[in-house]
Amino acid sequence: MNDLFSGRLAIIGMGYIGLPTAVALATRGVEVIGVDVNPATVAAITRGEVPFVEPDLAVAVSGAVAMGRLSATTETPEADAYIIAVPTPFNSDRTADLSYVRKAAEQIAPRLRPGNIVVLESTSPPGTTEKVKQWVGALRSDLKMPADGESGADIFFAHCPERVLPGRIMIEMITNDRVVGGLTPRCAARAASIYRVFAQGEILLTDAASAEMAKLVENAYRDVNIAFANELSQITEALHIDVWEVIRLANRHPRVSILNPGPGVGGHCIPVDPWFIVAAAPHLSPLIRTAREINDRRPHHVAEQVVAKAQRFRAPTIACLGLTFKANVDDIRESPAIEVVGHIASALPDVEILIADPFVHAMPPLLAAHSNLKLENAYQAVEQADIVVLLVEHEPFKAIRHTRLGGKVVYDTRGAWR
Repeated sequence: MNDLFSGRLAIIGMGYIGLPTAVALATRGVEVIGVDVNPATVAAITRGEVPFVEPDLAVAVSGAVAMGRLSATTETPEADAYIIAVPTPFNSDRTADLSYVRKAAEQIAPRLRPGNIVVLESTSPPGTTEKVKQWVGALRSDLKMPADGESGADIFFAHCPERVLPGRIMIEMITNDRVVGGLTPRCAARAASIYRVFAQGEILLTDAASAEMAKLVENAYRDVNIAFANELSQITEALHIDVWEVIRLANRHPRVSILNPGPGVGGHCIPVDPWFIVAAAPHLSPLIRTAREINDRRPHHVAEQVVAKAQRFRAPTIACLGLTFKANVDDIRESPAIEVVGHIASALPDVEILIADPFVHAMPPLLAAHSNLKLENAYQAVEQADIVVLLVEHEPFKAIRHTRLGGKVVYDTRGAWR
């Protein structure tokens, strides 16, 4: 089936994935209603504004709203299709917290009519799309749910994980291949009709559990490779060898491609998703678990190195550059930079620590309790500092001249100033 979806579509969750998806559809003629629990987010979208920083998104949102194709509300409307794009954090035992997904399913259930499509985009453990069907089915016994080997279902359920990079979301949303996994082949085909509206990449149809697992595997693969680079960094550090030079040389081998080390792993996916695999098969995933533990420990190791450097001074001033989880975005979710700064502030409560980030304009809540932290302009922070710690390679930081760093202890966790 190559038909394109042409009805009214509601997206539950107007965050870093839900809003760009809404725009991709709305600017191509689909009527999209964005649903979010945050009234401020709804108000911003209604004004044609974006509540977070993402290149090219602001113009697209403004245009979609002006066209009358995109609107926002706090109430779940009636629609022909629903996309669930809500958070899936992990619990204290590192199993998936599916409470947001369940709430979204329960909000959708009363609005459903025969022929509707329900797509789960939230990153989830295998079996979650099946649970969404069960949660909906428990509330709508009047509707026939899809089942293997049966035809005539009233509602079509599928999973289509996002696989975009913050800072490039609007490009990759369109150009990347998409995996669409249905509870039945018919479900997958119906859901794919939505993504064919805007996706230029190949649309790969499969079953829902395989689609759910594929997304987790993509992020676990990245996590394992980052862990190798971070562990290598600590080994070379102990041996007084330049890790960047070692990686440069090793990567000249035609079948070697080592990633760069850093202060840890952040964002909404990689620090979380591998734990879903571990939770699903705890005795069969020692490599994935170990990689996650290496990367989880990395911010503490970086902080310890900075604290050790501070012992050389009687009363040092430390400048920490960067708070977001990656360069040139305002996203601080699971940011290792924030964790590094917090560890340093706790270990050195009498030391003034200046923080600079062009994308962060208020002290993050996780750092608010530390009285020795101060937000500062990057150049002023560097000027006053005895120790300069680069945690995020924002373009303005990379442009800082080496002459400004002269006479200071520099700890470049990203290799940007080599």
